[in-house]
Amino acid sequence: MITLRPADLAREHGLSTQAVRNYEQDGCIPPAERTASGYRIYTEVHAAALRTYLALIPAYGHAASGQIMNALHNDGLDGVLVTIDRGHSQLLQDRATLDAVRKAIAHLTAESDATADLSSETRTIGELAHQLRVTPATLRNWETAGILAPTRDPATGYRHYDATDIRDAHLIDLLRRGGYPLDHIRTVIQQIRTAGGTDALTAALADWQRKLTAQGRAMLSAATQLDHYLRVLEPPQSGGAGGG
Repeated sequence: MITLRPADLAREHGLSTQAVRNYEQDGCIPPAERTASGYRIYTEVHAAALRTYLALIPAYGHAASGQIMNALHNDGLDGVLVTIDRGHSQLLQDRATLDAVRKAIAHLTAESDATADLSSETRTIGELAHQLRVTPATLRNWETAGILAPTRDPATGYRHYDATDIRDAHLIDLLRRGGYPLDHIRTVIQQIRTAGGTDALTAALADWQRKLTAQGRAMLSAATQLDHYLRVLEPPQSGGAGGG
């Protein structure tokens, strides 16, 4: 059996030896045996564990990767697979969100009747509801859900919707008619606000697409490392008794 020092594991990945010890403490690699003088003794099992953990991070994030490794080391393969399934489900949802943003932006650009009235003027809740052909109660529900945030007149308390609010309201309406739930729409609107508008969002969408593609590729790489590590952890098969 090949034995390795903490420095050997650290050097392969450009880590500090303290990082390796921390990963052991957190359960991301198995506990090391110790020499009589207290020095850690690592093996190829630990090296495979570290490669697997570091491959999982860009695919699933630090927290989920730690959960996967801890489950592996506690005979929790079902828990591992559930965490992985959740990661793939989240990636699929993110792809759907990206597609929803693109479609909403395309609709908003193409439908001149939806964009012609967007100006520096503000709308009251009744005016905006009439423009969208929804009820004022619907706009208030969107506000409660945190996806629409009109200002309030300090004297009367009445809501005022500026050009950005009107744009967001049109996007929300389009997405709702497309069957998207409010929590999904909240993500879309936050992306647009972060980007600073639909024009700036175009570049952000391309970057978002690249990140999702990179994460998908990382999941493929992580699956390869994880499968290898599972085989390393499998107990050796005992041979059958020979006849004489």
